[in-house]
Amino acid sequence: MPQTIGITYHEDYNKYDLGMDHPLVGDKPKKTMEFLKKKKLLDKIDTFKPNKATEKDLLLVHDQKYVDSVKQLSLNGGMLSSDTPAPKGIYEVALIPIGGTILAGMKLFERYQIMVSPLAGFHHASRSFASGFCFFNDIAIVTEKLRKKYNLKRILILDLDVHHANGTQEIYYDDPNVLNLSFHQDGRTLYPGTGAIDKIGRDKGEGYTVNLPLLPYTGDKSYIYAFENIIPKLTEEFDPEIIIYQCGVDTHHSDPLADLFLTYQTYYYLAKRIRELSEKTCKKLLVLFGGGYNSDASVISYYNIICGLLNKKNYISENEVIDKNFEATTELVKNLKTILKPHWNL
Repeated sequence: MPQTIGITYHEDYNKYDLGMDHPLVGDKPKKTMEFLKKKKLLDKIDTFKPNKATEKDLLLVHDQKYVDSVKQLSLNGGMLSSDTPAPKGIYEVALIPIGGTILAGMKLFERYQIMVSPLAGFHHASRSFASGFCFFNDIAIVTEKLRKKYNLKRILILDLDVHHANGTQEIYYDDPNVLNLSFHQDGRTLYPGTGAIDKIGRDKGEGYTVNLPLLPYTGDKSYIYAFENIIPKLTEEFDPEIIIYQCGVDTHHSDPLADLFLTYQTYYYLAKRIRELSEKTCKKLLVLFGGGYNSDASVISYYNIICGLLNKKNYISENEVIDKNFEATTELVKNLKTILKPHWNL
């Protein structure tokens, strides 16, 4: 029986490093692959080495002036934004994970049902600016690449990173062919400060942007409740031709940059459920390992995600952290359903 899951990997992923005094240090891809190998999961996954994305790929989403500015800063190093340094040579380095996401997306239209891109999910990059450690928005680039090649009409983005997907939202805010759903910590308490519950799109795209801003200290029970009350129904009603799952694990309780309280076993649960939703709809699931700034915890969380994708029950669990916000989360879900009622049958 042919393999149905693959992963893209390049040794130079680990050069996507913004410095030892910066939260984004480039050790996670290598450590993740080593851990998957140790756990004998790579035996069940086909591995592909990507080529660099091209400037033409970038221009499917980004402005020429912006691309030129990244290239120029990359010559000697500099700052693109207050939180996003551009080290010398970063332009060429950044093209490699973008190429990995593109390759993973393309493989879904061959014989693969699930593809994983382990350095990916750069959802803060917008058309003309960098932020949040993101130079180019691979989510949007692969969306445009696949739309153009396969004439896709319904792309579902499920972004479960702890930070709001502000760049992706800006790009698709008026687009009814992309349903962009972001669960994140409330922007009033965390970077980038966006993603309010009433931001649901504009003009023809109204109803196709969905934001659930969760309170700090929200834990497993609340998160799973919100997931089950929103995502399955939206997915089935939208009936996507591809699901792009940005599975940032900076929602883990040990992450130094945020305040959600998820545990390892929840990543297994979410990946398993999203795989099931993919099987029920499009059978094309692109998984992007997004943020995570406790490196060791991130590697275990990514391992659990792979276990969920493979339906392997030998995932790693830990004691749950106290969930302080179940009642508040149920109220948030109720409010979101009311806001979306004119657009979706929730």
